[in-house]
Amino acid sequence: MDWKEILRRRLATPSTSPHKKKSEQELKDEEMDLFTKYYSEWKGGRKNTNEFYKTIPRFYYRLPAEDEVLLQKLREESRAVFLQRKSRELLDNEELQNLWFLLDKHQTPPMIGEEAMINYENFLKVGEKAGPKCKQFFTAKVFAKLLHTDSYGRISIMQFFNYVMRKVWLHQTRIGLSLYDVAGQGYLRESDLENYILELIPTLPQLDGLEKSFYSFYVCTAVRKFFFFLDPLRTGKIKIQDILACSFLDDLLELRDEELSKESQETNWFSAPSALRVYGQYLNLDKDHNGMLSKEELSRYGTATMTNVFLDRVFQECLTYDGEMDYKTYLDFVLALENRKEPAALQYIFKLLDIENKGYLNVFSLNYFFRAIQELMKIHGQDPVSFQDVKDEIFDMVKPKDPLKISLQDLINSNQGDTVTTILIDLNGFWTYENREALVANDNENSTDLDDT
Repeated sequence: MDWKEILRRRLATPSTSPHKKKSEQELKDEEMDLFTKYYSEWKGGRKNTNEFYKTIPRFYYRLPAEDEVLLQKLREESRAVFLQRKSRELLDNEELQNLWFLLDKHQTPPMIGEEAMINYENFLKVGEKAGPKCKQFFTAKVFAKLLHTDSYGRISIMQFFNYVMRKVWLHQTRIGLSLYDVAGQGYLRESDLENYILELIPTLPQLDGLEKSFYSFYVCTAVRKFFFFLDPLRTGKIKIQDILACSFLDDLLELRDEELSKESQETNWFSAPSALRVYGQYLNLDKDHNGMLSKEELSRYGTATMTNVFLDRVFQECLTYDGEMDYKTYLDFVLALENRKEPAALQYIFKLLDIENKGYLNVFSLNYFFRAIQELMKIHGQDPVSFQDVKDEIFDMVKPKDPLKISLQDLINSNQGDTVTTILIDLNGFWTYENREALVANDNENSTDLDDT
């Protein structure tokens, strides 16, 4: 039909209400009717095409109870089979050697010094020849991750091989740790980790000299570091992922190196010299030889200049037995004081300093602890330093969000937490801080004298 005819007919059609406009309420009602109509159609159509939404899929599977022996055995066996299958999916030594041979064969010249390189084209060729187990490593994402500033767009063969080795090691370790995960929930309890480390000792040449009678103390010393830093809420369990992500396991397995230097052993908490040092200190402090430490015995720790006020708080907040501290509690104390820059250590000390349990330190808290420092200064014949000066210095160092309160997060963010806590709990630490400029000048003079000689 011609558009002119349509227009003519439209104009000829009489309007029922030419001058009547719809009211606002009528427009709203019409809009609501349309919305209801279209929403019902949409909802109904969705329901018809997605029938599985009628039921919620199962997402919780309870663990077998202690008396359900058959279910527990079934769970253990199925987990063991699963871990064995995962273990078989990993590259073994022969396959790793074959991978290295293929990479070396397909290197892309020129070399950078003595370092062989490979471009993306050859990288994919190696991936095709290396076998299905290696497929996950030969992706554009991995290549881009290792690509740095090479003008030919290549990556280092050694860096890539080390990446593969690291991945394989992580998966092997994950499987090894999972074997000790009795609950099968991805966590290790304290007893689980103790069993893991106890069975690991014979495989670490650097621990060959330890007597078997010391094994239990060594295991306790090693496990305590994991739980002090990785279980800040003291839940009694640690995620296996957290164990793999931290450097502690690397430090522990470093003891496989038969030629590990003396310096490395001294700085490694898990080494035999370090464990013997910590346990030896504990025995030296235990003057009455009852296997526990009293407040008086602990006061001789380090330089024996910690304040009584701080030691009182240690015994108020930490787990004690008839007012005395056992070796495990002592290890937490040592780990906190030897690692004061770490958030977990600051959390430990902050809890002791927060005498009012308010979650922050105010002027009263600082004065409470520094008063004990002033008293020790008088006993040692030194002129006490004004608290106002120290208080101002502490707030200047920390720069808290609230100018009248210092939170734990403020201490951590300031990177001055170790200095602040030392000033408040240890006379020797405060004296070192107060005379830091003179000590630096003496060090410079001594170094100059040595250069002259």
